[in-house]
Amino acid sequence: MIIAIGSDHAGFGLKVGIRALSDELGHEVVDVGMHDKNPVDYPDFAEAVVRTVLDGKAERGIMICGSGVGASVAANKIPGIRAGLCHDTTRPTRTWSTTT
Repeated sequence: MIIAIGSDHAGFGLKVGIRALSDELGHEVVDVGMHDKNPVDYPDFAEAVVRTVLDGKAERGIMICGSGVGASVAANKIPGIRAGLCHDTTRPTRTWSTTT
């Protein structure tokens, strides 16, 4: 599966981990950004994920932001997209670190 992934600065570390797991599972990942932890506006990256899916360059999209709510609201403003907030309160089985 081809997956578009993006994040704001608050979600950058988790995005790195999800991308690594997706690669490990054999998915092709289109990383639309945030490539470091410098502050950005999450709607720009939510739109980049959505446009990648709508343009047929990815089958699914994952957008990670600090709260999660903002990214799903921004994505849902674009016709043809249905985004939902997903989270898990269980302890993660993997840990990721970033050096950027």
